[in-house]
Amino acid sequence: MITIGIDIGSTTSKCVLLEDGKRIFGHSLVKSGVGTNGPQEAYETALLQGGVTGSEITCMAATGYGRARWAAADVEISEITAHALGNHLLFPQVRTIIDIGGQDAKAIALDELGKMKNFVINDKCAAGTGRFLDVMAGILGLDLAELGDIAAKAENPVSISSTCTVFAESEVISQLARGAAVPDVVAGICAAVAGRVAPLVKRVGVKDQVCMSGGVALNEGVRRAMEQVLGTPVVCSPMAQLAGALGAALFAYHKVNSTAHRAGHQSGYDTTNPSASLTGQSSIGLNLPSTAKPFVPAPRTGHSSFEDFVS
Repeated sequence: MITIGIDIGSTTSKCVLLEDGKRIFGHSLVKSGVGTNGPQEAYETALLQGGVTGSEITCMAATGYGRARWAAADVEISEITAHALGNHLLFPQVRTIIDIGGQDAKAIALDELGKMKNFVINDKCAAGTGRFLDVMAGILGLDLAELGDIAAKAENPVSISSTCTVFAESEVISQLARGAAVPDVVAGICAAVAGRVAPLVKRVGVKDQVCMSGGVALNEGVRRAMEQVLGTPVVCSPMAQLAGALGAALFAYHKVNSTAHRAGHQSGYDTTNPSASLTGQSSIGLNLPSTAKPFVPAPRTGHSSFEDFVS
């Protein structure tokens, strides 16, 4: 069975193709989000990479800021559910998820079975989001992807205390005017993001294992700052930016199986046969496999990037 998840964000569109709820064999990331041709491009790119056509897709689930505008979806799910499912697949022991997106930041708490217990979201202010980092990178004349590496070179990180993006912008300019080194300013910016998101995480409860999700998770400066402010290790997968799309694809897989499971009961199908049914409950009440194993695809030699995580 082939399912696909599409995550349409404010600035990016992501797709993941999933075979039998286990194997990723196609994925895409386009730096254009809702209201653009980005979602269509991401969809077509994922299909091309996977070597399949749209007619071979059993079910498609859409998530993200623009999910309601993707008419081709069979089902929609919230970003919170998608990131909970995707990260629990990547890290079966995860209990706390930090998702920093382009327009908001979310903290999600899971129980030992991966069921969502609580969540908190901040979508009222750009501070503590990817947009904040984007604005700051623009002031410094840097590419967003450079920030993590530059922050690692800091010797005396400066403090960016303003809680408003506009005022923080002025503060960064003032620090540069005083002669602060760029790495020290970047480290201060990363720490500021962590400082704004940490209260959300503490409200849901910090419990190991903690992971970061979304594009900002790939910024090592923010991840390290988050570890410092929370006082616990924070893990991150190279797939972090695709976790929502992965969760959506997994949701679609379990949605089909859940429907078949109910149909089996109605038709007298032998649902006691382990190969014919699923057991356990997901964070959204759908069926999950009875044996929860870490998501460890077949290793590939000579790769150290995202390709290591797909088979």
